[in-house]
Amino acid sequence: MKRTLALALALTALAAGLIVAGLAMQRDIRYRELVAAGNSALESDRPFEAIEAFSGAIALKERSMIAHLRRGEAYRRRGESEAALRDLRAAVRIDPSAVRPAELLGDLSCDLGRLPQAVDAYRKCAAIDDADARVQYKLGLALFRAGDAAGAVEPLRRAAALAPRVSESHYLLGLCLKHTRDADGAIAAFEQAIAGSPALLAAREELAGVYAEKGRLDDAAAQLEAIAALEPDRPERQAALALALARAGRQDQAVGLLGQAAQRFPDHAVVFSALGRVWFEAAARTRDRVGLRKAIEALEPVTRGATASGDDLARYGQALVLSEDLVRGEAALRAAADRLPVSPDTLIWLADAAERMRHYAIVRMALERWAAISPESDPNLPAVYERVGDLAHRLGDTAAAVSAWRIAAGPSGSPALLARLAGAELAIGDIDAARKTIGRGLALDPRHPALLGLRARAQ
Repeated sequence: MKRTLALALALTALAAGLIVAGLAMQRDIRYRELVAAGNSALESDRPFEAIEAFSGAIALKERSMIAHLRRGEAYRRRGESEAALRDLRAAVRIDPSAVRPAELLGDLSCDLGRLPQAVDAYRKCAAIDDADARVQYKLGLALFRAGDAAGAVEPLRRAAALAPRVSESHYLLGLCLKHTRDADGAIAAFEQAIAGSPALLAAREELAGVYAEKGRLDDAAAQLEAIAALEPDRPERQAALALALARAGRQDQAVGLLGQAAQRFPDHAVVFSALGRVWFEAAARTRDRVGLRKAIEALEPVTRGATASGDDLARYGQALVLSEDLVRGEAALRAAADRLPVSPDTLIWLADAAERMRHYAIVRMALERWAAISPESDPNLPAVYERVGDLAHRLGDTAAAVSAWRIAAGPSGSPALLARLAGAELAIGDIDAARKTIGRGLALDPRHPALLGLRARAQ
């Protein structure tokens, strides 16, 4: 009897086990079918169906890294970023050793502009597999976009070493080195990028810029010449090459190139702007009237209308002033000064032209604006403030003259300037300041007649 009961129990347990195993097998088969259906839907660009299939798979196997990963990809494709982030984070938690979930998490964070999170994700990928050139590149790109060019250098060096034929890695490395002031390293990286992809125009443009900064003007022109050859139908490429040739002292070549470009592109202002600039920069130094006339002829058409650039207007106005056409020249320079951003040269040219026309209020305005936009380290700043003070005094604004002359005098003003400052301080009733200024001046020149007279007045 007992033996019969034990046998029955054993058979029951076996049957139950077979049933459980069968159910588990069915669940596993169904799980695989759902994953396969989700993959097929995703490959056919049916992300909604893919999400339903992967959701069913997750219901059957909650800790499926693959199902969370693929559903995250489907959510991302549908533009449901937060849902995609949840699934990708879940995939990373389920299998921290898998590269793909962390990489996609980094990609999605980059898409959303969440660069610190992207950097963290790519760093996890790199820690798992530091020999993956793609991940190293993405880490470097995320760091660069986040403003850490110095931190991006090492992963990009590694990416370039792992995949030396991928020009994008060398190009981005060059950008980072340029930002960190390593010009020689940037040149080497850009040259490597171009060696792998001669048509990579962005690398050639950057290389030309670094060459120019290093004073290698012929090398810069060679890069711009290659760009112009690759894009012969873009007149701005011809203009950039011509300006580079002019900077390298090859003015005749620059003018010839722009002459040909003007015939091919008669309606493109960029060509005539460059031609006017080449003639102006060559003629302004020597006051060559022929060159100035040619600069005026080239710039006049591109300075008409509201779309004229401030730089073109300024060169046109200064060329007129140097040709003794003061009225039109000052008018053009005033128009140039109204276009933002304004260059310091424009304001100085306007001040000089207005002073010759005795328009002192305009002179003062131009010089004050120049001083406002110039860095404190500019060596011309004291002289400009001295000039501002002189004009304010001439216009009867003694208080403004005092303010300007004090800046101009700084720690090392001349006795003549200190005498003018002290006289103005006395005029506005600031006796103590005047006495200190007089003392400074007499320490430099004890016999200065104006300072001695002012000292008697101050006493």
